[in-house]
Amino acid sequence: MSDPSTPNDVTQAQAEEAVRTLLRWAGDDPSREGLLDTPRRVAKAYRDWFSGYADDPSEFLKRTFKEVEGYDEMVVLRDIEFESHCEHHMAPIIGRAHVGYLPTNRVVGISKLARVVEGYARRFQVQEKLTAQIAHCIQEHLRPAGVAVVIDASHECMTTRGVHKRGVSMVTSQMLGAFRDDARTRAEFLQFIGIHGAR
Repeated sequence: MSDPSTPNDVTQAQAEEAVRTLLRWAGDDPSREGLLDTPRRVAKAYRDWFSGYADDPSEFLKRTFKEVEGYDEMVVLRDIEFESHCEHHMAPIIGRAHVGYLPTNRVVGISKLARVVEGYARRFQVQEKLTAQIAHCIQEHLRPAGVAVVIDASHECMTTRGVHKRGVSMVTSQMLGAFRDDARTRAEFLQFIGIHGAR
């Protein structure tokens, strides 16, 4: 993957022309009134959808807090809504991430955990990679006793094309440290996020 801080060499005009090409390829006329401004709108949307390439998610974890009175129990942020895009079909992935960690001597503001999720989600992704990236970023930069990430998401590359199966979601998890090694810790996290009966 290229360095997200390095700007690419594609201009706005080139991006808009690529959209016009796709419109023509799909069978429509990009010069008709309803589509005249579509290339600009799509390019603007792409800037938003893929803003994660301009972010280094680890930067969000640099400011931590040590004055927690020895707190060393689980910290869990549930139901972090996100939108991403499948790197195979460029179709939306819509879901929720659940993140937990066991602090050792420092904690991070909870909004920063959500920002880490967003930083990686706003790139072309596969869900397995997204799950691992979030977990390893938190593990590397907070050095907790363990990290757990579970993602539950719907993939429009499956619901709107191909097999056309609606109401299906994919669940992935990455357990590191104590969450991988200790079944009780893992079960407690899964109970917190509403997944019961796990062993």
